[in-house]
Amino acid sequence: MSIPAPDLAVPGAVRALARGAALRAVWRNGMGGVTFRSDDGRYIKYGPQQAETSMRAEAERMEWAHAFTRVPEVLESGEDDAHEWLVTRAIDGRSAVDPHWLADPATAVRAVGEGLRALHEALPVADCPFDWSVRSRVSHAAARGIRLPVALQEGPPVDQLVVCHGDACCPNTLLGDDGGWLAHVDLGALGVGDRWADIAVAAMSTEWNYGPGWDGVLLEAYDIAPDEERLAFYRDLWNAT
Repeated sequence: MSIPAPDLAVPGAVRALARGAALRAVWRNGMGGVTFRSDDGRYIKYGPQQAETSMRAEAERMEWAHAFTRVPEVLESGEDDAHEWLVTRAIDGRSAVDPHWLADPATAVRAVGEGLRALHEALPVADCPFDWSVRSRVSHAAARGIRLPVALQEGPPVDQLVVCHGDACCPNTLLGDDGGWLAHVDLGALGVGDRWADIAVAAMSTEWNYGPGWDGVLLEAYDIAPDEERLAFYRDLWNAT
């Protein structure tokens, strides 16, 4: 993700969704999607349809998770022949990679780890209709033309099934002003899987966002000892898919 240029042109569909509210572009992802913040307290995500996930899938998952933990409230979502959009109510917090928290990685990384543990404990596996197991991820990758090596087609024995975030990179945890975790965003792949599928991605992303040496802090905050086999497998599966 990156911060868009302040003079980024606002698509007509986004202006229509804004319904007269002023807009500010806040995030651009690697697939051409842009998220706008409106001055009436909404986020509008807009971008091209893509095969890996969809904003419709994200809306369904957030609506389900909203009953159990703090995630954005879905206001509307939709799509046309080429693009899709998702409108949510803003949560008054800052991403763990906001410049304020990049300057304080010890606080940010601890909040990400504690928040991930809290998410896993809050979401009920038995009631979750979504799947993020190794088998489902391998199948989904194959449907997109991605051929995985045999070593990535079957994971280690499951340690503990949880409802995984599905994209537990540090930017997707919001922090409050007190430095504690506040909410989670970007839930388009949420589903049941081994908790290490999330932990590995979160640990890996600490280096992307804060530099080397913070993965241990994240594991400590989650309150789990390193499992190098599972960390390596789920890191490799993430990178391959």
